[in-house]
Amino acid sequence: MPAHYNVLFLCTGNSARSIMAEAILNAKERPAFTAYSAGSHPTGTVRPEALRELQRTGIPTTNLRSKSWEEFSKPGAPQMDFVFTVCDNAAIEVCPVWPGHPMTAHWGIPDPAAVKGTQEEVQKAFRDALFLLDRRISLFLCLPHATIDKLSLKKELDGIAHQ
Repeated sequence: MPAHYNVLFLCTGNSARSIMAEAILNAKERPAFTAYSAGSHPTGTVRPEALRELQRTGIPTTNLRSKSWEEFSKPGAPQMDFVFTVCDNAAIEVCPVWPGHPMTAHWGIPDPAAVKGTQEEVQKAFRDALFLLDRRISLFLCLPHATIDKLSLKKELDGIAHQ
Protein backbone atom coordinates (compact mmCIF):
# COMPACT_ATOMS: atom_id res chain seq x y z
CA MET A 1 0.00 0.00 0.00
CA PRO A 2 1.23 3.57 -0.68
CA ALA A 3 2.50 5.92 2.02
CA HIS A 4 -0.12 8.50 1.05
CA TYR A 5 -3.80 7.68 0.68
CA ASN A 6 -6.67 9.46 -1.08
CA VAL A 7 -10.05 8.88 0.51
CA LEU A 8 -13.43 9.72 -1.05
CA PHE A 9 -16.58 10.01 1.08
CA LEU A 10 -19.81 9.65 -0.89
CA CYS A 11 -23.37 10.61 -0.10
CA THR A 12 -26.31 11.45 -2.31
CA GLY A 13 -26.49 15.23 -1.74
CA ASN A 14 -22.91 15.94 -0.58
CA SER A 15 -24.25 18.60 1.75
CA ALA A 16 -23.61 17.29 5.28
CA ARG A 17 -22.25 13.82 6.18
CA SER A 18 -19.73 13.38 3.38
CA ILE A 19 -18.64 17.01 3.73
CA MET A 20 -18.11 16.57 7.48
CA ALA A 21 -16.13 13.36 6.89
CA GLU A 22 -13.88 15.12 4.37
CA ALA A 23 -13.19 17.95 6.81
CA ILE A 24 -12.60 15.64 9.80
CA LEU A 25 -10.10 13.43 8.01
CA ASN A 26 -8.22 16.36 6.50
CA ALA A 27 -8.00 17.97 9.94
CA LYS A 28 -6.66 14.79 11.57
CA GLU A 29 -4.01 13.39 9.26
CA ARG A 30 -3.33 15.67 6.32
CA PRO A 31 0.25 14.45 5.68
CA ALA A 32 -0.70 10.79 5.18
CA PHE A 33 -4.29 11.18 3.93
CA THR A 34 -6.15 13.52 1.64
CA ALA A 35 -9.91 13.37 1.94
CA TYR A 36 -12.47 14.38 -0.65
CA SER A 37 -16.25 14.21 -0.75
CA ALA A 38 -18.86 14.05 -3.47
CA GLY A 39 -22.46 13.15 -4.17
CA SER A 40 -24.39 11.26 -6.79
CA HIS A 41 -26.93 14.11 -6.90
CA PRO A 42 -25.20 17.03 -5.16
CA THR A 43 -27.36 19.79 -3.77
CA GLY A 44 -24.79 22.41 -4.71
CA THR A 45 -24.73 23.82 -1.17
CA VAL A 46 -23.27 22.75 2.15
CA ARG A 47 -25.71 22.66 5.04
CA PRO A 48 -25.00 25.56 7.43
CA GLU A 49 -25.64 23.24 10.40
CA ALA A 50 -22.78 20.99 9.20
CA LEU A 51 -20.46 23.97 8.88
CA ARG A 52 -21.44 25.21 12.36
CA GLU A 53 -20.69 21.82 13.95
CA LEU A 54 -17.32 21.60 12.24
CA GLN A 55 -16.44 25.15 13.28
CA ARG A 56 -17.64 24.46 16.84
CA THR A 57 -15.03 21.70 17.11
CA GLY A 58 -12.28 23.78 15.51
CA ILE A 59 -12.25 21.95 12.18
CA PRO A 60 -11.54 24.21 9.19
CA THR A 61 -14.39 24.66 6.71
CA THR A 62 -12.69 26.69 3.98
CA ASN A 63 -12.96 25.26 0.47
CA LEU A 64 -15.72 22.81 1.40
CA ARG A 65 -18.25 22.58 -1.42
CA SER A 66 -20.97 20.27 -2.68
CA LYS A 67 -19.84 18.49 -5.85
CA SER A 68 -20.66 15.54 -8.09
CA TRP A 69 -18.81 12.26 -7.89
CA GLU A 70 -18.29 12.59 -11.64
CA GLU A 71 -15.55 15.08 -10.77
CA PHE A 72 -13.52 12.17 -9.36
CA SER A 73 -14.14 9.67 -12.16
CA LYS A 74 -12.69 11.85 -14.93
CA PRO A 75 -9.18 11.63 -16.35
CA GLY A 76 -6.73 13.64 -14.27
CA ALA A 77 -8.73 13.25 -11.04
CA PRO A 78 -6.89 12.05 -7.96
CA GLN A 79 -6.75 8.24 -7.80
CA MET A 80 -8.64 7.00 -4.76
CA ASP A 81 -7.32 4.37 -2.37
CA PHE A 82 -10.52 4.20 -0.29
CA VAL A 83 -14.15 5.06 -1.07
CA PHE A 84 -16.68 5.18 1.77
CA THR A 85 -20.41 5.67 1.38
CA VAL A 86 -21.83 7.41 4.44
CA CYS A 87 -25.54 7.40 3.60
CA ASP A 88 -27.95 4.62 2.75
CA ASN A 89 -28.98 5.97 -0.66
CA ALA A 90 -25.43 6.17 -1.98
CA ALA A 91 -24.74 2.63 -0.77
CA ILE A 92 -27.36 1.17 -3.12
CA GLU A 93 -26.64 3.40 -6.11
CA VAL A 94 -24.45 2.20 -8.93
CA CYS A 95 -21.14 3.94 -8.40
CA PRO A 96 -18.72 4.83 -11.16
CA VAL A 97 -15.81 2.49 -11.76
CA TRP A 98 -12.99 4.13 -9.88
CA PRO A 99 -9.52 4.01 -11.45
CA GLY A 100 -7.13 1.87 -9.44
CA HIS A 101 -9.92 -0.21 -7.83
CA PRO A 102 -9.96 1.41 -4.39
CA MET A 103 -11.18 -0.43 -1.32
CA THR A 104 -14.78 0.40 -0.53
CA ALA A 105 -16.95 0.19 2.56
CA HIS A 106 -20.33 1.47 3.70
CA TRP A 107 -20.51 3.50 6.90
CA GLY A 108 -24.21 4.29 7.23
CA ILE A 109 -24.73 7.45 9.26
CA PRO A 110 -28.28 8.70 10.01
CA ASP A 111 -29.13 11.77 7.93
CA PRO A 112 -29.13 14.83 10.18
CA ALA A 113 -30.70 16.91 7.40
CA ALA A 114 -33.80 14.70 7.55
CA VAL A 115 -34.47 15.55 11.20
CA LYS A 116 -37.53 17.70 11.72
CA GLY A 117 -38.03 19.33 15.05
CA THR A 118 -36.73 22.12 17.22
CA GLN A 119 -33.47 23.90 16.51
CA GLU A 120 -31.95 21.95 19.42
CA GLU A 121 -33.09 18.60 17.97
CA VAL A 122 -31.65 19.43 14.55
CA GLN A 123 -28.40 20.64 16.12
CA LYS A 124 -28.16 17.39 18.13
CA ALA A 125 -28.63 15.34 14.94
CA PHE A 126 -25.74 17.14 13.25
CA ARG A 127 -23.59 16.83 16.40
CA ASP A 128 -24.36 13.07 16.58
CA ALA A 129 -23.44 12.61 12.91
CA LEU A 130 -20.17 14.47 13.46
CA PHE A 131 -19.40 12.31 16.51
CA LEU A 132 -20.06 9.04 14.63
CA LEU A 133 -17.97 10.12 11.66
CA ASP A 134 -15.14 11.26 13.91
CA ARG A 135 -15.17 7.93 15.75
CA ARG A 136 -15.13 5.84 12.57
CA ILE A 137 -12.43 7.96 10.98
CA SER A 138 -10.32 7.70 14.15
CA LEU A 139 -10.68 3.90 14.06
CA PHE A 140 -9.83 3.87 10.36
CA LEU A 141 -6.65 5.86 11.04
CA CYS A 142 -5.57 3.31 13.66
CA LEU A 143 -5.44 0.50 11.08
CA PRO A 144 -1.95 -0.54 9.94
CA HIS A 145 -2.59 0.47 6.32
CA ALA A 146 0.96 -0.06 5.09
CA THR A 147 1.40 -3.57 6.50
CA ILE A 148 -2.02 -5.21 6.35
CA ASP A 149 -3.08 -7.13 3.26
CA LYS A 150 -6.09 -6.00 1.20
CA LEU A 151 -8.44 -8.80 2.33
CA SER A 152 -7.73 -8.22 6.01
CA LEU A 153 -8.04 -4.47 5.56
CA LYS A 154 -11.41 -4.90 3.82
CA LYS A 155 -12.68 -6.91 6.80
CA GLU A 156 -11.46 -4.21 9.18
CA LEU A 157 -13.13 -1.45 7.15
CA ASP A 158 -16.43 -3.30 7.15
CA GLY A 159 -16.10 -3.84 10.91
CA ILE A 160 -15.66 -0.12 11.57
CA ALA A 161 -19.20 0.47 10.31
CA HIS A 162 -20.48 -1.42 13.33
CA GLN A 163 -18.49 0.60 15.87
